[in-house]
Order: sequence, then structure tokens, then C-alpha cells
Amino acid sequence: MDFRFFLNSVLLGAGLSMDAFSVSMANGLNEPYMKRGKMCEIAGVFAVFQALMPMIGWFFVHTLARYFKMFEKCIPWLALLLLVFIGGKMIREGTLKNKEESGNPGVAFGALLIQGTATSIDALSVGFTIAYYDFLMAFTASVIIAAVTFAVCICGLVLGKLFGTRLSDKAQILGGVILIIIGVEVFVSGI
Repeated sequence: MDFRFFLNSVLLGAGLSMDAFSVSMANGLNEPYMKRGKMCEIAGVFAVFQALMPMIGWFFVHTLARYFKMFEKCIPWLALLLLVFIGGKMIREGTLKNKEESGNPGVAFGALLIQGTATSIDALSVGFTIAYYDFLMAFTASVIIAAVTFAVCICGLVLGKLFGTRLSDKAQILGGVILIIIGVEVFVSGI
């Protein structure tokens, strides 16, 4: 493993984490007074998914490649459906909250798992780009991707919280709109 391997893994992590960054920012908008522990939980879930998906892709390439090609066409659809579902739910809750003036519950762990899946599912295809790596190199690249994703998501959460406190009553609706836009972008770029 050399510097070029490390640099490629960092750049791969930066590229893969952009969707997770945007969703993290939406989560920060949704919950502007989020505690550090919750921020680490959110960033950690995204990091785990961003590390897990390339390893699953690598495994598929080395064992079940012909079946993965069939599944690859479904990835944009899955990401679109998951993000539109979560974004729509956030918009609905934000609209109801504005009418009822209830407290903001924040992102639930189940929704966070769906977000993690939706933002990292395209990383399955990274298994193809790292297919020539042995297991140790693929695992190391995945750990680097996870570390980069964690840092990027923390930045997204901080930015979202900053704007969330300024947007207060409209933050959850804006966060939902952002998730839907990300879903559409993932869908369009994947087709």
C-alpha cells in the first residue's frame, strides 16, 4: 500500500460521501439543537454504510458478479424511493409542526438506517473499481472511506445546525426538500 492507494481511497471517500453530507446537513436543519453524541451517531451510521457497501460490492465481484449486474439497474430507483419517502415525511411533519407548534423529535434511528442505505447504495458499484484489490487492501480502502465520510458528515451536521437555528420553523421542510432533491439527483445520474 502506497501513497497513491491512500490518496485514491481518500478521494473515493470524498466523492462517495457527498450524498451523506447533504443528508447530514438536512438532519442538522431538522434538529438545530442536536447534541454531539447524536451528531456522532449520525455520522457514524453514514460512515459504516459507506464502508460496508464497497465491501459488499467487492464480495459480489469476487463471488456473485453476474447477479450484481442485474441488481445494479435497481440502485437509482431504490435511492429515489427511500429519499423521497423520508423527505416527504419530513415535509409533512414540518408542515404539521408549523400548524401545531409541537417540539422537534429529530431523526429516529430507523429513519437514519434508511438514510444510510439510500445514500450509500451507489457505493456498491465501488466494489467493481476495487475488484483488483486483495481483501486487506479492499478493507483498508473501506476504512479510509468511512473515516472521510464521518468527517464530511460532521461538517454537514454543523452547517445544517447553523442554518437550522436561523431558519427555525421552516428548517424541517427545507431538510425534506433537500432529501427529495438528492434522491432525484441520484436517480437521474444513475440512469
